[in-house]
Amino acid sequence: MIKIKNKVATILFGIGLVLIVLNSCKGDSDTKETILTGTTSILVDESILPIIQDQVAVFENQYNATIKLLPQSEKESVQSFVNNKARAIVLSRKLNATESSIFKNRKIKPLETPFAIDAIALIKNKKTKDSIQDISEIVDFLKGKPSKIKGLVFDNANSSTTRYFLELAGLKSMPDAGVFSFKTNEEVLQYVSKNEGMIGVVGVNWIFQPSPATKKALESITVLSVKDKNTKDYVYPSQENIATRKYPLARVLYIINCQGYDGLGIGFASFISGEIGQRIILKSGLAPLREPSRNIRIRNKIENN
Repeated sequence: MIKIKNKVATILFGIGLVLIVLNSCKGDSDTKETILTGTTSILVDESILPIIQDQVAVFENQYNATIKLLPQSEKESVQSFVNNKARAIVLSRKLNATESSIFKNRKIKPLETPFAIDAIALIKNKKTKDSIQDISEIVDFLKGKPSKIKGLVFDNANSSTTRYFLELAGLKSMPDAGVFSFKTNEEVLQYVSKNEGMIGVVGVNWIFQPSPATKKALESITVLSVKDKNTKDYVYPSQENIATRKYPLARVLYIINCQGYDGLGIGFASFISGEIGQRIILKSGLAPLREPSRNIRIRNKIENN
């Protein structure tokens, strides 16, 4: 009799343990997404990936949230965005009228939050010895006019940097001769570091925050000072020149949400445009849109260390 009771007790204990595990698993799957918790995916223009990776790392460390970044070229990112592959995207521009109308038809109003000023950087191999570049010469080169430029190297045929220069030159597509494109900014940095005479076009974020794979390449690269028709002097893409937009190739970064509800994308947008997020941008070398506050310590006497 005692053996039967022990057997029944063991069975009941096992059933109870299984129910606890099942309830625990159900609780995890039913965790609702809020502005500070849950899981979401965010598309991001690959040319500005490093600064967004920094923001996500700090955000996830502070909140019970997981953000999966989906880096792609600008064109590919926007296509994925309108096809509902993710409900938030980080770009170096706002949505255009056609893109906005797609969400309007879905009864969703895109929320566009500007959060930083980035820039496009022009680079050359140090052996070339040039350190300046007139943007008008690049436009002439793209239009097929005589030029001293040997060639241009872009990160991706569908990237934001490619789109920027196409618009600048008033072209619909890049010429076949003298223009090359890879897949990533890292590949452009590696290529220019090994080839003289070529001008590389990358997001300046990759210069300020190089990946481990490109730190060595930067030792063989010169970042060019540039001028356009609106500037008298050649301007280097320093943080100050980007912040004041004195640098001709500066651009505003946006995080765009089309969730239609107060989800994690909205919370992340508030974070990167808020105090902590703006400090991260300031530290990265880019320019925050809002100057972070500073804590000032007033001393009654000089301290000698």
